[in-house]
Amino acid sequence: MAESRTMTAIEVSQPGKPEVLVPANRPVPDPAPGEIRIAVQAAGVNRPDVLQRLGKYNPPPGITDIPGLEVAGTVDALGEGVEGWRVGDPVCALLAGGGYAEFCVVPAAQCLPIPAGLSMAEAAALPETFFTVWSNVFERGALQPGEALLVHGGTSGIGTTAIQLGAAFGARVFATARGAEKCAACVRLGAERAIDYAEEDFVAVVKEATGGTGVNVVLDIVGGDYVARSIDALAVEGRYVCIGFVRGATANVNFFPVMTKRLVLTGSTLRARPVAYKQAVAEQLKARVWPLVAAGTVKPVVHEVFPFANAADAHRLMESNQHVGKLVLTVG
Repeated sequence: MAESRTMTAIEVSQPGKPEVLVPANRPVPDPAPGEIRIAVQAAGVNRPDVLQRLGKYNPPPGITDIPGLEVAGTVDALGEGVEGWRVGDPVCALLAGGGYAEFCVVPAAQCLPIPAGLSMAEAAALPETFFTVWSNVFERGALQPGEALLVHGGTSGIGTTAIQLGAAFGARVFATARGAEKCAACVRLGAERAIDYAEEDFVAVVKEATGGTGVNVVLDIVGGDYVARSIDALAVEGRYVCIGFVRGATANVNFFPVMTKRLVLTGSTLRARPVAYKQAVAEQLKARVWPLVAAGTVKPVVHEVFPFANAADAHRLMESNQHVGKLVLTVG
């Protein structure tokens, strides 16, 4: 607690299976100039947290080893020079680490107000996926109204966000998922067509649905053999954006269609990007997306909420790939 200057955090005791996530006493962090300290009420669980637990995705230099890339709570203290926030304000934030704790510090530039009508658990499910989808689909992928978007991993946290935002901004959205139940979830969220990748060829389906043209943007969290197939599914001047590689980080790619269709192949990570970049994304989200969330047009999809002490169970569920949308931890 703040008075005792210590707090409970969930740390990675050593790289390994979910049970290496254990409670620990840590000092309450003090906000540096330009930072806010948040009394955390809920924290999102994301695939990079799993990779960090496995020892495959270390925090950037100078960032706490406590996992957790997004939180919601209330402003607990303000660092020097912070304006526009008051102690007690409800807030959600994108972090570079430290979310699995009772308190965290974060640059004020990466903080956003909680949209009206959302619970703390729902608000904690917003930052990581919404920042990621906005920067990759709408900035790097330059998706335009009337274009077609193919989202791989449609029922992941990224996927459920990308489907909704693509549809909300006037795109035709296609998504891949496994099984009838997950495909139905994608359609409910706004996908024109969900493709069961275990039963169907997503390249053939999107080509048929677009009259042979293909899609304009692919958002890929799968990688591996999906890279070459996604290139086949792209239209002339299409953009392929890779943000993950569940099926592997290497691919055998024929660059002839890249040249003849004048494609753009790109990708990014978010965690190590400068604060100024994240601030620019936050401003876009606040102006263009937060009103849609407040109106209920777009919403975080929360599959299950776990107490902080059960972080290992949340990681087990994430690794099982049985969830639709986000997993969230709550304090108290």
